Amino acid sequence: MEILEITGAALVLLGAIVLLIAAIGLLRMPDSYNRIQVGTKASTAGVALIMIGFALIVPTWFGKLFTIVLFVMLTNPISSHVLMRAAHRTGHPLTSGTVVDALKQDEENEKNDEHATV
Repeated sequence: MEILEITGAALVLLGAIVLLIAAIGLLRMPDSYNRIQVGTKASTAGVALIMIGFALIVPTWFGKLFTIVLFVMLTNPISSHVLMRAAHRTGHPLTSGTVVDALKQDEENEKNDEHATV
């Protein structure tokens, strides 16, 4: 095996470990907001590590794998934002350890500003 293949295999293994730890973390998180955050960050990192590893193992796939990594890095944060916003709007409760609900404060400030200008 060459150095690139060994490094690529190590990155693929590391990405799989990151995804496994994230799966365990999903079960341990107290509310949907934390679960979405863990799933998003870990899946982005895990997929990126796996794709970079495959790119080192099979360099001819670099363009396709780079496109996949770019797509995941662009869409994961957007989709998690939309999911969290929908969860907040439908009234999913925050965990008791949550100190600040910034989105609720922003929405209340917007309502107060609207009433003040009317």
